[in-house]
Amino acid sequence: MTRGQSNVVAVALLLGVVVLSLASLTASVGMVVQRNAATADAARVATDMDRALSPVEVTGVHRGRVSFSSGTLTTVDRELRILNESGTVRIVRADALVFTTGDRRVAYLAGAVIQGTDDAGRMTALPPFTSSERSELLVVGVAKLDASNRTVVSNSGESALVRTNVTHARTTLGNGTYRIAVETSTPDAWRRYFEERNATTTRNDFDDDGVPSVVARYPGRRFAYLVVHDMRTEVL
Repeated sequence: MTRGQSNVVAVALLLGVVVLSLASLTASVGMVVQRNAATADAARVATDMDRALSPVEVTGVHRGRVSFSSGTLTTVDRELRILNESGTVRIVRADALVFTTGDRRVAYLAGAVIQGTDDAGRMTALPPFTSSERSELLVVGVAKLDASNRTVVSNSGESALVRTNVTHARTTLGNGTYRIAVETSTPDAWRRYFEERNATTTRNDFDDDGVPSVVARYPGRRFAYLVVHDMRTEVL
């Protein structure tokens, strides 16, 4: 009788272990599926942002779509500064369009697209900056969102329509020694971009808001231009 009860208890314990194992497996599979979906969303959004926001190639009205299964599109305040030996020459409120889903993040800032966060961020589309040692030229192209609405949230699998009306304005800055300061929450991606182009970098929080700027110093004296691509962006 005792042996029979022991067998029943053993079977019950075994069934309990099986149920717990299946539950753990189901949860693990669910996490993997969600992680893969978030990764796919981030990759798709990075490509769509680059296509929808085309500040250099486009003049006038342009429309594009940013598609994702779930997540949030938000505009955040960001500034780009140009400095010379005397101090700040220009401040452009470029702002950024940021997509987040789970632990995945994609940001469009000043014409560049960055996937990832902090030191894991990588630049997948380059900003419209031009520097040449031979001609001692520096052209700072800045894509300015100038967004009329601040946030769009979608969890329905639908795409967001991005409408821009692009104009271009060029300002001659003249000859000098120049630095570009980009306010960003992914500073390492910007640091690598600048240093690969022979600039030296430091960090500075100019407005004490907790978001650092990567400050890139270009070697030698250069004749510089600022080109602002004002996109007057709407996310619908």
